[in-house]
Amino acid sequence: MALEEIEKESYQAVTEICEAAHLARGNVFVVGCSTSEVLGQKIGTNTNMDVAEALYRGITRALDERGIFLAAQCCEHLNRALVVDRAVMERYDLEQVNAIPQPNHAGGAFATAAYKNGADPVLVESLDARADAGIDIGDTLIGMHIHPVAVPLRISRKTIGEAHITCARRRPKYTGGQRAIYDPKLM
Repeated sequence: MALEEIEKESYQAVTEICEAAHLARGNVFVVGCSTSEVLGQKIGTNTNMDVAEALYRGITRALDERGIFLAAQCCEHLNRALVVDRAVMERYDLEQVNAIPQPNHAGGAFATAAYKNGADPVLVESLDARADAGIDIGDTLIGMHIHPVAVPLRISRKTIGEAHITCARRRPKYTGGQRAIYDPKLM
């Protein structure tokens, strides 16, 4: 698959998620990604930095256009720590950890691309479930990073490259029971 197509697909998917989730400037968007899966291989078997860079370009273009922060999830070898901008770490009082993602050893290609290309990247232990929406490219499990209540978000695209994608957004918790009336814009 051509890198330009991967970049285009990732841009389109993230744009659609941002619109469907009604994300606003300053929200946090989490990305979990397996470049191996994008290439049609089993997760962790064919890490590819060129694919990661193409995904990063498409995703960050969509997010930057809206003023939304990226949180790039590392692989399980770094305990799913996240690459964020220092401003996100400070804004949410997150715990910085000392590791630099690597494509083939610990972190994964997408997290490495985010660390390499971010304005002031840091690695944080967790988002403390503060992400407002996200995309899981290749079934890497991002739900732990999204505000409760995380709900599935269906978009027109089902894959990026060969990787299955799962999208999610947050919604405020319902309160009040049977007699409550809810704001449909928040559902």
